[in-house]
Amino acid sequence: MLTFVIRRLGSMAVVMLLVASLVFVIVRVIPGDPAAVMLGDLATAADIAKLRVALGLDRPIAIQYAIYLKQILTGDFGRSIFFNQPVVEAMLSRAELTLLLTLMAVTVAMAIGVPIGVVAAVQRGRRLDHAMTAAAMLAASLPSFWIGLTLIHYFSVQLGWFPVAGYGSPGSVLSERLRHLVLPALALGIPSSALIMRFTRTSMLDVLGEDYIRTARAKGLPAALVVLKHALRNAAIPILTVIGLTVAVLMGGAIVTETVFALPGVGRMIVQAVLYRDYPVIQGALLVVSAIYVLINLAVDLLYAVVDPRIRY
Repeated sequence: MLTFVIRRLGSMAVVMLLVASLVFVIVRVIPGDPAAVMLGDLATAADIAKLRVALGLDRPIAIQYAIYLKQILTGDFGRSIFFNQPVVEAMLSRAELTLLLTLMAVTVAMAIGVPIGVVAAVQRGRRLDHAMTAAAMLAASLPSFWIGLTLIHYFSVQLGWFPVAGYGSPGSVLSERLRHLVLPALALGIPSSALIMRFTRTSMLDVLGEDYIRTARAKGLPAALVVLKHALRNAAIPILTVIGLTVAVLMGGAIVTETVFALPGVGRMIVQAVLYRDYPVIQGALLVVSAIYVLINLAVDLLYAVVDPRIRY
């Protein structure tokens, strides 16, 4: 296991180096002077020159790349021009909201997708199966921002059950902040539940046709025990895989959802950084999201051994 983890961490380091290099190239191949774009049309030549020196854009590309890698290794992602604070500080101050939103959205997606997928597999070919499959296709085709606006209209404007937008006051308790995240989590989780449902159904169908399932039924075990203990457990690895991918996808989807619900999270910060050409924030956010993505893949691989004791690394 330790050898496997070390090998995976080494491959992750290579991936992150490639991502960092790609981000470095993208920022510099965009047409126009990055310093002039960041400062806007009203900036003077002196202001542009001063920013170019501050960002190190006046140095040769090779030296810029070496300095860039050194800063990343030391955890220095630069200073945000728009937010007027270090990029790491800006991201950490907004990380709680995005993490809570992602966890809640994943919980919603799992709570909807896994049970429906199991029931659809058990009821294969029947009306309930067709109805659930059609509902999953419908949920997958609905964009999260449309679902969010619809939820705001009915549950916030008409019924008044949840806040329209925001994350509560700075001194609000956790329960009040979580209340602000219920509708955004539903907007993110409902489309993702369709993918989990389809993978759960397919994986369960593969397992339900195995000999040990027929043997368990022949022994007279209750149907619920056969489905939940014997079938679902052995079908868990593909389901874990798609849930891990869903977590990464939801972190990306939070960009749109946080904008719709005016949530001061990392996603909205990235949108603002793109609008104002705040390249240090864009670079730092891409690197952090990439790191989280590869760490999630590693965590899912390690969970395989927990779910299936036959797996050894």
